[in-house]
Amino acid sequence: MNRRSFLEKAGLGTAGFASLQETGAGKGIGAGSRSASSNDQDTTGAQYGVQHCVSEWSYSSGKAYDDPFNDVELDVIFTDPQGREHRMPAFWAGGQTWRIRYSPESAGRYAYRTVSSDTSNSDLHGRRGILEVSEYQGDNPLRKHGPLRVASDQRHFEHADGTHFLWLGDTWWMGLCHRLRWPEDFQKLAADRVSKGFSVIQIVAGLYPDMPPFDPRGANEAGFPWEANYARINPHYFDMADLRIRELVDRGLAPCIVGCWGYFLIFMGIRKIKQHWRNIVARWGAYPAFWCLAGEGTMPYYLSKNPEEDSAKQKSGWTEVARYVRSIDPYRHPITIHPSSTARDSVEDPSVLDFDMLQTGHGDRTSYPNTINKVTGELERTPRMPVLAGEVCYEGILDENRQEVSRFVYWACMLSGAAGHTYGADGIWQVNTAEHPFGPSPHGRSWGGPPWNVAAELPGSHQVGLAKKLLSSYEWWRLEPHPEWVEPRWTTENYQLPYCAAIPGELRIVFVPLLWGAPKITHLESDLGYQASFFDPRTGTRTPIGEVRADAQGAWQAPLTPTFEQWVIILEKKA
Repeated sequence: MNRRSFLEKAGLGTAGFASLQETGAGKGIGAGSRSASSNDQDTTGAQYGVQHCVSEWSYSSGKAYDDPFNDVELDVIFTDPQGREHRMPAFWAGGQTWRIRYSPESAGRYAYRTVSSDTSNSDLHGRRGILEVSEYQGDNPLRKHGPLRVASDQRHFEHADGTHFLWLGDTWWMGLCHRLRWPEDFQKLAADRVSKGFSVIQIVAGLYPDMPPFDPRGANEAGFPWEANYARINPHYFDMADLRIRELVDRGLAPCIVGCWGYFLIFMGIRKIKQHWRNIVARWGAYPAFWCLAGEGTMPYYLSKNPEEDSAKQKSGWTEVARYVRSIDPYRHPITIHPSSTARDSVEDPSVLDFDMLQTGHGDRTSYPNTINKVTGELERTPRMPVLAGEVCYEGILDENRQEVSRFVYWACMLSGAAGHTYGADGIWQVNTAEHPFGPSPHGRSWGGPPWNVAAELPGSHQVGLAKKLLSSYEWWRLEPHPEWVEPRWTTENYQLPYCAAIPGELRIVFVPLLWGAPKITHLESDLGYQASFFDPRTGTRTPIGEVRADAQGAWQAPLTPTFEQWVIILEKKA
């Protein structure tokens, strides 16, 4: 099969091609690959790829190292068509081989050169070449619009070309383990989430919560991510993880990669954690990803004998790791940390983070106050950054937290100014299966929950997708929280009252929880007419109400909602 046929079969169509030419001594391999699969090497040494897609090739050392992972580091410095340099780490691929992955930001000619910590090894050091890159012309939004970043308003996310990105996350903490089988289970769950409108998958890079290190439940088809005593990584574990991460990107799902659970910093130490993150950046930095330094960043291990001391070490350590990750990542992927409360409070210096992830509880309706207080409170803090709930009220957990709770926290957070929202379901995050329920955590009790494939069908995942679809039909990034524009409105005395956000002069969206009466929408412009409708957050259907104009006080009394359930009222400026 020739290169063009290979790329067309791979789904890249006529997207364009890149070629690689190597110069210099040694055994550099010009091995072409698309962003999602295998190499298609020919005898010319040419490589073909496209803008925003991963080009990958390897370097093999004729000099044998006793411990190559720990003895040698290899970087490749790319110079783009504008003369800017991007230093990308390579990853140890096993044996005496290192691989580099690079995703060009634009079409044109790139030069590159290798830099090895062993400058005497001409197989690794001082290799030079040219990468010719053509434009991507496919329809995968992650490749069409480019990598992800924080928008200039410091409140939302966007692609490199300025296209806005609405975060709807799902929680697959243990999704890289063997219990979510590759390919059948992983692909099935990914397809389901795409069909429901999810855009982000939160997934841990092999060092998991709720199990001790090297617990068999955390292995994948190639074993554990690290060898015993954390001597070195197991590159074959990450080869299998690669397939899953690439699958997400191929389907348009941005991975939010969680390096490990926070207490692994105590188990492994800073130096090994930095090696772990260098491997992550080298393997997955060329993909449109978000970085999450750790899960439960400052939470000590469940059985820790020095919990306060460990927590303090973790807070200091993750601050240092954040700076390290920033220093080795040429793409500047947005960085956060999954907290016990707020990301800002899990590091010593909040400026090392790009966005603020929250965890606000699994207490069903009793979690509403903490969730809304955290979202609104964090939006007032400096430095200014996007805020979102990254863990709240997993559907079905603790034998409660049903779909109406999932709906409530989504709508209340988004209309309060959040940059996005993450859903989760008990049974998915820990990958229960019918044959092998996850079992007990180190504290001795199990979280329970159904098998992952049953949890995937819980109605909340569909209903938060409907909410995202509705918001996506408007310029959602322009929405401003205006809780004072509806009566009654939520307060710190009662969180289960209406929430309002607006694009002044254009749009009002009001989420109405269980309300006996009907809300009044205020601060309407006297010279504008609006078309009003009810949106059913359970089904996604809309029911017209009719034309709306403000009364003498600038208000409109909405009718009673069709049923005594949650509803959304939409007012759109009349054309």
